[in-house]
Amino acid sequence: MSSKVLLQSAHQALGATFGAWFGLALPEHYTSFAAEYRMAREAAVVLDVSYRAWFELTGPDRIRYLNAVVSNDTQALAPGQGTVALLLNPQGHILAELEAFAFPERYLISCHAPVRERTLQTLDRYIIMDDATLSDVSDQFVAMAIEGPATPGILKELCGFDAPPGPEFAHQHVEIAGANCLLIHRSEFRGTGVRLLVPAAQAEAVWQAALTAVRQHGGGPAGYAALNSLRLEAGVPWFGYDFDDTVIPHEAALESTHISFSKGCYTGQEIVERVRSRGHIRRKRVSLKIEGGIPGAKETLQAGGKAVGQVTSAAPSPALSAAVGMGYVRQEHFAPGSRLEWSGGIAEVIELPLRT
Repeated sequence: MSSKVLLQSAHQALGATFGAWFGLALPEHYTSFAAEYRMAREAAVVLDVSYRAWFELTGPDRIRYLNAVVSNDTQALAPGQGTVALLLNPQGHILAELEAFAFPERYLISCHAPVRERTLQTLDRYIIMDDATLSDVSDQFVAMAIEGPATPGILKELCGFDAPPGPEFAHQHVEIAGANCLLIHRSEFRGTGVRLLVPAAQAEAVWQAALTAVRQHGGGPAGYAALNSLRLEAGVPWFGYDFDDTVIPHEAALESTHISFSKGCYTGQEIVERVRSRGHIRRKRVSLKIEGGIPGAKETLQAGGKAVGQVTSAAPSPALSAAVGMGYVRQEHFAPGSRLEWSGGIAEVIELPLRT
C-alpha cells in the first residue's frame, strides 16, 4: 500500500487522481495528461516532489567523510553549491542516487524515499572514527517543484528572484508566503525549473502561493503521468525504475554525470575503475522510441527472435508521436538506430537525451 503525502488534502481539493509513484500515493493527474504536459512545455506547472528523503550531516569531519563514501567530488563544494552522486556497495552496485548540498556548517543530503532507511543505515555504518553526525530530517520538510518556461517570472513574483540561483544544484534561502524555503536550481526534466524545500508546517501555504503564481502565468498543477513523459523525453532516469542495486554505474549510463574519476577513494571505486579501464560493458541503459503501444516494465526486447534486453519505463510522447522509454540492451544494440522487437511492435534505440 502506498503511503500518503503531507499535501494529500490539497491535491484532493484540486481533484487529483492518485497513483503509486516511488512507493507513495502521489497525483497521477489533476485534469488530463495532455493539458498538464502542454502547460509544462508552454507555461509552467507546480509539482509535489515528496518522493525524496532528506538527511543532515554535521560535524568537523563531515567533508572528509562524505567524500570518502560517495562517487562524486563533494569535498570541492563551496557553501551554496551542490552535486549528484551515487552510493555504491563494495561490488560497485548502486544502492542510492544522492544529491548533496553544501552549507557553511553542514550538508543536506537527499535520496529517493523508497530507500530512505537503507540509505540512512548505510551512510551511518561508515561513520566509524569520524566526528560526524547524520540525522534524518525528512519529516521536517516538503519538497515541491516549479517547472516550465515561465518559471523565472513566477520566481520574481514569489521571492524577488528572476532566475534560478546559479548553476545546477546551486541553492539559497528565500522567503515565500512567510516561510523560509530552500530554493534549489534543479529541474525534474532538464528544463527551466527549481525545487523548493519547505518547512512541513508551512507547506500548504507555500503550495497555494506557488499554485496561484503558476496559474497567473497560464499554468497549473501537474501529476506524475505528465512528469514521467517529460523526464523520459529528456533522458532522465529514475532510481528504482531505470536503475537500482542490480546494476553498476556504467551499465546505468551514469558515469559522465555521477562520478568523479579524479577524486580519492570511495566505496565501490575499484569496480568503477576496472570497468573504465576495460572500456566495455555487456549491457547498458538506452532511450527508446516505441511503436505499437506502451510496454510495461520488464517487457522483453528481442532481435532476430532472441531476447537482447528489457524495458524499464515507458510513457506516451507527444514530441515523438509515439511512446518513449528506457531499457537495457546488449552491447551489439547500443547504437542509436538499432531496431528491436517487443510484443506490441518496434522499439528503436534513440540518442539520449531526446531533443525536443
